[in-house]
Amino acid sequence: MNRNPIVPFILIIFLGIGLVFLLSSQGATSDEEGEGEDVASEEGSEGGEGGEEASSGDFDAEGYARDNCASCHGQDFSGGMGPALAGTGLSEEEFASTVREGPGSMPAFSEDQVADEELTALHQFFSEQ
Repeated sequence: MNRNPIVPFILIIFLGIGLVFLLSSQGATSDEEGEGEDVASEEGSEGGEGGEEASSGDFDAEGYARDNCASCHGQDFSGGMGPALAGTGLSEEEFASTVREGPGSMPAFSEDQVADEELTALHQFFSEQ
């Protein structure tokens, strides 16, 4: 009884690859369903009373600032290549126009990139620093 050792090896390889594809497709489906639920809950919170407050509560000002501002304005927002953002005393209008116009080498951020409610949340975050 001479058995060919290659056949079980190939079978195990194919089963392993199939398992990887099965698990990855399940993970992709779960992520897509989760995103749909988040979008539905955000839409529902904006429609009622105080919708502006509810939508700004969903925005993570600190996370956004760390991802988009810290590289130039310093990890603690006390200044770096760009000026300090923490405790500058800028009014909300001055802050918004600075972000929208992007003076000097700072890039300008349009409403598509940062909504007005998000700018308000960012201003509050930097004022509290």
